[in-house]
Amino acid sequence: MMPKDYYKILGVSKDATQEEIKKAYRRLALKYHPDRNQGNKEAEERFKEINEAYAVLSDPEKRRQYDQFGSAEFERRFSQEDIFRGFDFEDIFRDLGIGGDIFSRFFFGSRRRGGINFGDIFAQIFGTSNFERPFTHGRHGEGQVDAVLELPITPQEAIEGAEKIIYLGSLGRPERLKVRVPPRSHEGRRLRIPGKGKLGPDGRKGDLYLQIKILDDPRYKRQGADLIIDKNIRLSEVALGTKIEVPTIDGRVVSVRIPPGTKPGTKLRLKGLGLPKEGGRRGDLYVQIGLQIPQRLNKEQREALERLVQVGL
Repeated sequence: MMPKDYYKILGVSKDATQEEIKKAYRRLALKYHPDRNQGNKEAEERFKEINEAYAVLSDPEKRRQYDQFGSAEFERRFSQEDIFRGFDFEDIFRDLGIGGDIFSRFFFGSRRRGGINFGDIFAQIFGTSNFERPFTHGRHGEGQVDAVLELPITPQEAIEGAEKIIYLGSLGRPERLKVRVPPRSHEGRRLRIPGKGKLGPDGRKGDLYLQIKILDDPRYKRQGADLIIDKNIRLSEVALGTKIEVPTIDGRVVSVRIPPGTKPGTKLRLKGLGLPKEGGRRGDLYVQIGLQIPQRLNKEQREALERLVQVGL
């Protein structure tokens, strides 16, 4: 899937003012509004894209990060939850003269007896349902149904802990919940929120479980909780040894000694500098050494290499 160009979606330039962005959004939102395009799937998708673009470009901080990282990296770093955080659909739609009913119907499922279907909520607003794996918790018996929702967090949040805001659908306005992610939260860890799961046959709600999903960092390859970072060194450094600076996933920089004669492909282990894993420990960071080969040699470098050849190196 091609990265989304939010400026192009709204038809504005990258230096557009907030007023110009809002004006473009109002015009497009009314044009592609579902009530004006009933049964038109293409218009429905455009309507969702327009709202996503406006959610980012109307927020100065999100827009700054989108401009800084570019569309592809922004999409990799930020989940749909992050994009729509703080974006009040109901107020926006009311400003357009649409009202809250379309908000409930289009973004948060149809009104139905017995409450809102969580799968519909996330399938419609985020394009996929994160509640496809509901399960019945034994202690609730047959009456209450728990639900599982994936919670994307950054590696830094996994290590240090964080407070996240999530929105659960309801008629009219989504419910805003603060969730504390404990330090050293490993991939797959579940955080329980009592009474926020699915509505059971007996009218009672089960629990909601937020399952931790640690986002990738483009600097590293992942193998479970272990991380691998590539570092290239010069031929002279391979022969004589050197020291290099290595960034860690938690924002530090450590100095690593490369012994003389280290072969390309060698992995140097930095214990406990990987991602969190079960039991409160962390995986390791591996520095994989590569050879930096110059594309061109100047006269002095070529002569130096020729002298090395003459002495048997």
